[in-house]
Amino acid sequence: MSTASSALASRLAQELPAGRVLTDPVAVERYRHDEAAWAPHEPPLCVVRATSSEEVRRTVAACAEAGVPIVPRGAGTGLSGGANSILGCVVISLEQMDRVIEIDATERLAVVQPGVVNDHLRKAVAEHGLWYPPDPASAPWSTIGGNVATNAGGLCCVKYGVTRDYVLALEVVTASGELVRIGRRTAKGVAGLDLVGLMVGSEGTLGIVTEVTVRLRPTPAPARTVAGFFGSAVDAGSAVQAVRAAGVPVAALELVDRTCLEAVDAWKNMGLSVEADTVLLARIDEPDADGDRLAAEVVACFRQAGASWADRSTDPDEAEALFAARRLAYPALERLCPVLTEDVCVPVGAVAEMLSRIGTVADTHGVKIANVAHAGDGNLHPLILTPAGDPSARARAQAAFEDILDHALALGGTVTGEHGVGLLKLDGLGRELPDPVRRMQRAVRHALDPHGILNPGKAY
Repeated sequence: MSTASSALASRLAQELPAGRVLTDPVAVERYRHDEAAWAPHEPPLCVVRATSSEEVRRTVAACAEAGVPIVPRGAGTGLSGGANSILGCVVISLEQMDRVIEIDATERLAVVQPGVVNDHLRKAVAEHGLWYPPDPASAPWSTIGGNVATNAGGLCCVKYGVTRDYVLALEVVTASGELVRIGRRTAKGVAGLDLVGLMVGSEGTLGIVTEVTVRLRPTPAPARTVAGFFGSAVDAGSAVQAVRAAGVPVAALELVDRTCLEAVDAWKNMGLSVEADTVLLARIDEPDADGDRLAAEVVACFRQAGASWADRSTDPDEAEALFAARRLAYPALERLCPVLTEDVCVPVGAVAEMLSRIGTVADTHGVKIANVAHAGDGNLHPLILTPAGDPSARARAQAAFEDILDHALALGGTVTGEHGVGLLKLDGLGRELPDPVRRMQRAVRHALDPHGILNPGKAY
């Protein structure tokens, strides 16, 4: 540790309230990386567990003065390495900034700190007859700040959109240590550039979000669930295309394969005995007779695409168990072995072809790939399973990972739909974006962070 760095750690410990600054290696360890276990990480100088915007501002100002890099962090549930620490950085943890500051039922908005867990916000606004739609599979434990950082989507985004569609305003600490507000609380407004839209999805490289104002919607009608069993992921992909071609406004259309269901059942004993290679789950939340009619249309689409069984669920508990299994797929598999998680997104018409290519990649490299997907909008999450302590298997998994990125790009897709670039997708981003576009992005980053201290080496 350099003298300057040591001085910074001492300064932060003196200027911030007691207990905010962690330097003990054991205490710091859990803040070194997110859930992307394959992404590199190094020891930070210290961790600042901020509890207010002012504490974040003072920390950033001190780091800017010392020229020390900063890595912002929420709950650490990311899957791309975006929150991984680099050598000698200051990690700013926002997990303790977890207050729901305001809920305005008239304006249909909420103001929250970045450490508020997604599902906690949903529960709070539900008491006012309101709903916050973005719902990543990690919603029970991921935070709004992290969702903003990656422009998270989730199960309902096929109908209701992603995080950026719901962020009205932000409070942000800039790279120079200024506390600013951008955006608005009004339903309309076009004064100046859309800095909020720019900040959402920037993975902590343009500023540190310390407060979020989100748009809310009325609570939707009770949902109807349709399930379909398919002999292959490719057949299920064809059913996805059929549903979309029919114009059915599904609120969710999720794919989960048998490998995932068996892993969840082994963990949670949910009784998920499904005689199918792949299951498609659809939710329809249109009210009354319209909902019934649309559910019947989805059943017809599933059957016409080759489902061995398809029907509307008449058991709410059973339907909820299947959606819960979809959410638990990644952690259930992670309990069994290291998992390298993909996040490609392709046009909906290419979902079946992309699933076929994923199967070919698995055969080519001799790896096992489980599949879950927000299939209704083409966002696929192939999960590459790798035996622990097997360097050869790890190398094959990494090769399969890169091949999947290339296939997604070849089909007109993108290397990341919602997890972010972080560290894992940097090479893929280089293949997706031409050099002039990357120069434009770097110019924006340099303008807002001229000394390069905000999450350096990540995202773009």
